[in-house]
Amino acid sequence: MGRHPIRILGIDPGLRRTGWGLIEADDNRLIHVACGSLETSERTALGARLVAIHDGLIAVIEKYSPHEAAVENTFVNTNAAATLKLGQARGIAMLVPARAGLTVAEYAPNLVKKSIVGSGHAEKAQIRVMIGVLLPQADPQSEDAADALAIAICHAHHRTSLMLRVAAR
Repeated sequence: MGRHPIRILGIDPGLRRTGWGLIEADDNRLIHVACGSLETSERTALGARLVAIHDGLIAVIEKYSPHEAAVENTFVNTNAAATLKLGQARGIAMLVPARAGLTVAEYAPNLVKKSIVGSGHAEKAQIRVMIGVLLPQADPQSEDAADALAIAICHAHHRTSLMLRVAAR
């Protein structure tokens, strides 16, 4: 029985822009599939913005049929209102793939950076450079899309140990 590549959807949740990135992991080989971002306007009501993120992620999942998803954990911000809004966007980012039957993993921002660059305190520019090295075909048009690809790559690197931990429970 032949093995098949695992298609991973990485999601970088945000209320202004939610980045998404799809890769295929075939053993240690990573292949870029697609990436982009879902943008909402600050002038639009919060509920409508959340619906736009929801509907956009459903469209991505329907178009690309990922097998697994990974979402970045929310960091605590000094602005409580901004943190709460980000948490709402993150809830949508976790709900949509879960409702589609995908396993949804969560990763801390520092682990994502460490997995891509080797340092948990890497700058966005360093992440972008490493995305170009790891996925030469990728050309993310936004930092959010690049971050989403980084989250997908992080999951590709950590998914086996994550699955073993879940199976052991």
